[in-house]
Amino acid sequence: MEQYKYFKEKFDIKHKEPETYSPLALAYIGDGIFDVMVRTIEVSRVNKQVNKYHKDVSKIVCAPAQARMILAIEEKLTEEEHAVYKRGRNANSYTKAKNASRKDYRNATGFEAVLGYLYLKEDFTRLADLVKMALDVLENDNVN
Repeated sequence: MEQYKYFKEKFDIKHKEPETYSPLALAYIGDGIFDVMVRTIEVSRVNKQVNKYHKDVSKIVCAPAQARMILAIEEKLTEEEHAVYKRGRNANSYTKAKNASRKDYRNATGFEAVLGYLYLKEDFTRLADLVKMALDVLENDNVN
């Protein structure tokens, strides 16, 4: 937490209240945070070629996988998180998913909005817990 405070001070970052951000802004930052978290996990597991990291990470951070994760953990969201998820899911995005249905893309946007919200709220414990729950969904899919 102290390092994050240093980062914010160093770059003069002053966040507004997270609930004042647009759902797409929350999804934008959430997408980046999720990507960094998944990359960090992958790199920590085994040393391999960068293109193999990319291939493995891309399977996790894509819209269909994110939609699967959020739908599986949706019931574990707090009321506040669920409201953010719905705002993100229902936001009018003018971009189109490359390899996902519109429904998956919207659910993934909601998932990313929740992650962005928790990051901007600086609730890193809850952020890590939700990402762990979400990744466990994919892990269980691969085991079965």
